[in-house]
Amino acid sequence: MSQTRDLYEVLEVPRDASQEEIRKAYRRLAREHHPDVSADPEAEHRIKEINLAYQTLSDPARRRQYDTYGGEGFTPDMFDVMGDVSDIFEMFFGSPFRRGGRSRPARGEDLRLSLTLAFEEAVFGVEKEIEVETLASCDGCEGTGRAPGTEAVRCSRCDGNGEVSDVRRSVFGTVMTSRVCSACGGSGQQIPSPCPTCRGEGRVPRGRTIKVEVPAGVDDGVELRIEGSGHQGRRGTPPGNLYLGIGVPPHPVFERRGQDLAAVLEVQLTQAILGGEVEIETLDGPETLKIPAGTKPGTVVRMGGRGVPNLGRRGRGDLYVELDVVVPERLSRKERALVEELAELRDEPTGKGVVPARLRRP
Repeated sequence: MSQTRDLYEVLEVPRDASQEEIRKAYRRLAREHHPDVSADPEAEHRIKEINLAYQTLSDPARRRQYDTYGGEGFTPDMFDVMGDVSDIFEMFFGSPFRRGGRSRPARGEDLRLSLTLAFEEAVFGVEKEIEVETLASCDGCEGTGRAPGTEAVRCSRCDGNGEVSDVRRSVFGTVMTSRVCSACGGSGQQIPSPCPTCRGEGRVPRGRTIKVEVPAGVDDGVELRIEGSGHQGRRGTPPGNLYLGIGVPPHPVFERRGQDLAAVLEVQLTQAILGGEVEIETLDGPETLKIPAGTKPGTVVRMGGRGVPNLGRRGRGDLYVELDVVVPERLSRKERALVEELAELRDEPTGKGVVPARLRRP
């Protein structure tokens, strides 16, 4: 499965293109490169790229995910190309383009759910079991929609073609348009004796448990697609997909910044002056952090490879710890005397009287 080109390049739009510009570019390219119109042998691959680009960039959540993480894992085969492109052609010409005469059978409806993960689950990945209620294949007719012992017959309205055509005259001459047959839903067949269990639908409501492998590195707002886990299609047609919208509540300690993590560590004044080592709790467990002698407030220490795994590829971000030097507000008489003695040794102001000072540029 080959990696696709940059999706903005595929649609021939700039990275700051509006939704209207993306839609217009898609309509134009879909008309030009559809395999049923173009003689180019690469047309099918090209239309897959175009469809992938549109389905990604026209959805704000998917576009944000693509802009953040890049095209890792995005390939032209990710999406069902002919379904949505056919919808565009129906908008242009009045009916979907067909291959082989019969309308393409519609797959089942997609299912969309929300899944809330703990912060650590989103970082390291997790396997979840989700209870869903979907339309599943009917056991009484094995998904055919026919009563046991009966057969389907050719649709009398479309004569088994799955489509009906209309001919009308216009200023451009005779125009023929086609549409999916409403009597058979495009299958070309009718069922005289529907299954009593599903009433000819070929599917019934049923609860089931779906195991979902959530990859390491997902973030709040990411949408996962589980192929074929949506509603079963009518009369044995393929099932739709399950889309999971990921929600991740903030962590009480760590702030996520892309693939990096950030946190603040309070350091005592004597630690900042003398330096030393402290043990802190990271997402990977206890770690030793070295505090340099003479640490200034706001100093940031990087802990490499202790951030969030890169989604879909190797490597991890880093953990950045900001050192917040705690200056005591109250001192005992003895503590104050020691600080004043230190100031005298360093020939620094002791806080008594007004002393000259000089500002500097930030």
